[in-house]
Order: sequence, then structure tokens, then C-alpha cells
Amino acid sequence: MRPIIIAIDGPSGAGKGTLARRLAALLGYPHVDTGAMYRAVAWKACHDHLPLDDDAVVSALSREAQIEQDALGIRIDGHDVTRDIRTPAIDQAAAQVARLPGVRAVLVARQRAMGAGGVVMEGRDIGTVVFPDANVKVYLDASAEERARRRMADAAHTASGTGDVARVQDAMAARDRSDSTRPVAPLTLAPDAVYLDTTELDADGVFAQVVTLVRRTQNEPDTGPASS
Repeated sequence: MRPIIIAIDGPSGAGKGTLARRLAALLGYPHVDTGAMYRAVAWKACHDHLPLDDDAVVSALSREAQIEQDALGIRIDGHDVTRDIRTPAIDQAAAQVARLPGVRAVLVARQRAMGAGGVVMEGRDIGTVVFPDANVKVYLDASAEERARRRMADAAHTASGTGDVARVQDAMAARDRSDSTRPVAPLTLAPDAVYLDTTELDADGVFAQVVTLVRRTQNEPDTGPASS
């Protein structure tokens, strides 16, 4: 079957990561978590005591940094930051970094280069900015309460150990506002994306629906590669 680009967008806790990992494993494609890339840059900026609101400085960092992502996690300049980037502090730092136009330009260029040969890419602007011509676009969403509950249950995030659902929900709402109102590449539903509310759907149900969509797309005539 022809290689395709699959874009999965949506807010935190909607199920993007679970779906993207399963799809990538099924198809034998790379899985790229673009949010982790912004988090890694934010972690490095904090580690190096750089001002998070200085676009020129943080853009230079993102341009020069070596970012590696695979099934084992993510590394930046040799530091394994897989666990370190899943903290409330880095949540806030990543939201700041993601608003910087220069940083977004650098990371979007890297992300587009990863699309050759087929990819499953998740984030907040994949179907609208990174790959507006992606073969498959899916936007996952869920109620605020359900997304906070899932974040609390996710051992990869330090928020899972707080026991304070209301605080987690408030933090996620703040991130949603930041992402949806930023002037460059805001979180929004692409007009041609398939919208799935996963509040009442388990991971298997979401996966089954998207696999059907992917298989149908793979069997369509090839009208040329998806482009940026």
C-alpha cells in the first residue's frame, strides 16, 4: 500500500498519543509527537536558564539542538528527557515556547522533513499547518472532565500523583486557552478533518474507527504525495 501522512490533532488528554502509537505500530510508520519536541525545547531552555519569551534566543536553541525521538522516548542534546518533560512546570514552559513564531518555524521545518515515506504525527497544528494536505486528518476531543481524569491516570505525567483533579483540569484549561489563542498556528479544527469526541469512547473504539478511515484512504487512487 502507498505510504500516507496521518495527522492527529486535538487538546491534551483527548487520546492522541494512544491512537498515534497504535496506528504507527500497525502501519510500521514512525510516530512523531510534536508536542514532545516543544516540551524538549522548553526543558532545554529552562535547563540553560534562557528567557522563555525571547524568540531569537529560543529559536537559536531549537535550531542548534539535536532532538531524537523514537519508541524509547525523546532526547535533546544527549539528555533523555522523556520523563522530565511531563511535569506541570514544563507544561507551562512549553505553552510559552509554542507561542514563539521563530521556534515554530524551526520545528515545523523539522517535522515536515519527517513525513517522507509515511508518518503518524500528533500535535495541535499538524492538519492545519505542518501537513495541510495530509492524506488523513483526525481531530480528537473529549470533555474537560474526562481529559483531566485521563491525565490523572497517566503514569507518564507527574500530575497523576497529585490527586487533585480540579487543579489538573484548571491547568489543562489554561493550556487550551494559550494554544487556541496564540497568533501563530493556533489549535483549531481543520475544515477537512474527521472530528471524534472520545468522551464516551474507549481506546479500542477510537482505534477501530480511525483504522477504517486509514485503510479506505490507502486503497484510494494515488493522486500524488501529500505536501506541506
